[in-house]
Amino acid sequence: MIISLTSAADPRVSDYTSLTDVALRRSKEAANGLYLAESSRVLRRALAAGHQPRSFFLAEKWLPDLADVLAEYPDIPAFVGSPGVLEEITGFHLHRGAMAAMNRPPAVSVVDVLSQARRIAILENVVDHTNLGAIFRSAAALEVDGILVTPECGDPLYRRSIRVSMGTVFKIPWARLSSWPDEMDLVKSHGFTTAALALSNDATDLDAFAGSAEEKLALILGTEGEGLAAETVTGSDVVLKIPMRGGVDSLNVAAASAVAFWQCRPSVSDIA
Repeated sequence: MIISLTSAADPRVSDYTSLTDVALRRSKEAANGLYLAESSRVLRRALAAGHQPRSFFLAEKWLPDLADVLAEYPDIPAFVGSPGVLEEITGFHLHRGAMAAMNRPPAVSVVDVLSQARRIAILENVVDHTNLGAIFRSAAALEVDGILVTPECGDPLYRRSIRVSMGTVFKIPWARLSSWPDEMDLVKSHGFTTAALALSNDATDLDAFAGSAEEKLALILGTEGEGLAAETVTGSDVVLKIPMRGGVDSLNVAAASAVAFWQCRPSVSDIA
């Protein structure tokens, strides 16, 4: 159902307004049970994951590229406008083809993630959405089965997270913890060895840790500025650090996650 936009004040496109205001969008999207899939590739991956669209939003020149998608959802409104009108609505130039407002899928429970995984990542208060997306992408590539995020962590379904993850956020089961580090005991009760990545005097070098030998392993990564909370580090079964050279003491959390996921992936014999 193609609808031509002539005014940025059209109330039917309220899902797409003020996209550059992160604080507003986080509250608005959560309250309205939606998220935004940005770019035709990510949009297609969201649909392939079984997520349901509320509407589509694109410039007219992208209609041929999404003709098959629009034909599959003939009753879903597809708002089409000039680049100027679209930019006035969103607050930025839409140059990645198209967007879609999607209904958020039902939340996965923490227990469901723990019950079905051998390798998980726990993200403590990671708030940068670019880092979140990069972590999900590395997790999908490096045999991580699930991700848990703490109450103050950013939203994996924020549009920047989704875009940076290249849609892999739709593939990995994830859930939000209700209390942390209180729920570390819940993680351990499901058989996971908890491994905190932190700069600590008693930390074990990651390359000396036989992570692949662990039947179940939870790698805990901390916020961009302060790292992990002290109680998280002391409550973990093991503390790990990535050996550094050249006077560098730490890596960006997304880069550190990729190193840790690779080093601690299950052994080939375990997978077989």
